[in-house]
Amino acid sequence: MPEYRNARIILNEEISSGIYKIVVEAQAGDKVKPGQFFMLKCWDAEPVLWRPISISEVDEGSVTFLCAKTGRGTEKLVSLKSGQEIQLLGPLGNGFDTEKLGGRIALVCGGIGIAPMVELSKRLSGFKPDLYAGFRNEGYAVDEIKKYAGNIYISTEDGSTGHKGYVTEIFDASDYDAVLCCGPEVMMEKVLRHCREKGKKVYVSMEKHMACGVGACLVCTCRTKDGNRRTCKDGPVFDGDELVLD
Repeated sequence: MPEYRNARIILNEEISSGIYKIVVEAQAGDKVKPGQFFMLKCWDAEPVLWRPISISEVDEGSVTFLCAKTGRGTEKLVSLKSGQEIQLLGPLGNGFDTEKLGGRIALVCGGIGIAPMVELSKRLSGFKPDLYAGFRNEGYAVDEIKKYAGNIYISTEDGSTGHKGYVTEIFDASDYDAVLCCGPEVMMEKVLRHCREKGKKVYVSMEKHMACGVGACLVCTCRTKDGNRRTCKDGPVFDGDELVLD
């Protein structure tokens, strides 16, 4: 069951332009699946809503988040100092079921979608998954994943690192048994269509705006073969075969 708690900030540092690594003091290791998230808050009144932030890594006594500064809520979160407290609700959602995976595995991500790939690569280290990561310019979190992954393929839109262009231009699902994907919706749709064409199993972590995080408000619904599903409660990780594309 998800829990409310106050947690002390251990570390809050900018690791790339507008991207922050936030480490909090929390015991959550056995309860967490890669791909799950917490709702975070550090304010009393405004903004009203908590912010859903994906779990990047879990260690004994701590949980790490990667947070992109995009608005009022995240600006407050990334301004916290070591020793200050933050409110947490979680872990929430449905993560990647690593026990069902095997063979050759590819992790495909774009931008802040790399966050859950850190813990995911750690849980799949026995398979040495390949990483395909796309960024606008400067990359981040790749060094942490290198410890557990096989091959690393990077793309940047400005060509500063790796392939100049999009990660979907360098990814080929042909050689993989399973593909795990997280990132911008347009990128994931391309990966999903490509995997379907190749007849490959794919799991995607959907990115949707969330309000409650527990499935009550129905703000974050997505279309599946069984009707609309709640991204926060039934996802954010879905079997690609279930999703209906426009």
